[in-house]
Amino acid sequence: MLASAQDVGRFIGARSREGTPLISLLTEIQERYHYLPRSALQLLSATLDIPLTQIYSVATFYNAFTLTPRGQHLVRICMGTACHVRGAASVLNRFESRLNICAGETTRDRNVTLETVNCLGACALGPVAVVDGAYTGQMDVAKSDRLLKQLARERK
Repeated sequence: MLASAQDVGRFIGARSREGTPLISLLTEIQERYHYLPRSALQLLSATLDIPLTQIYSVATFYNAFTLTPRGQHLVRICMGTACHVRGAASVLNRFESRLNICAGETTRDRNVTLETVNCLGACALGPVAVVDGAYTGQMDVAKSDRLLKQLARERK
């Protein structure tokens, strides 16, 4: 969903009057649009009277924020040492081939964004995939296929 200036303005205006901290506002905007649209950051800057450069500094400092559109679903594959030695590369390859994208990209229909991470802190469960915040451990190609089918069903 692309952000209209009017929609973003209403969204930001209500929360800024409540005294919501900048990081919380950025989080809410990203949850709503799946990224931080430039128009939203410009309106946030004007509404809060904070320089746009300062807002960009915060938005680019934290890995949780993105300035490019993400898909409706976010899939993260752990590539840390424990996951790597247990086959994370084959899991990643399966997602990439079935989604027809590479890690760091979003499907054309903006349904899925695929990312890799260095560690998820669940080494005993490796390889690990996180789909929309839900961890799945001991990943293999078969589990990858099941997760991909689930994502396809939710799109319909």
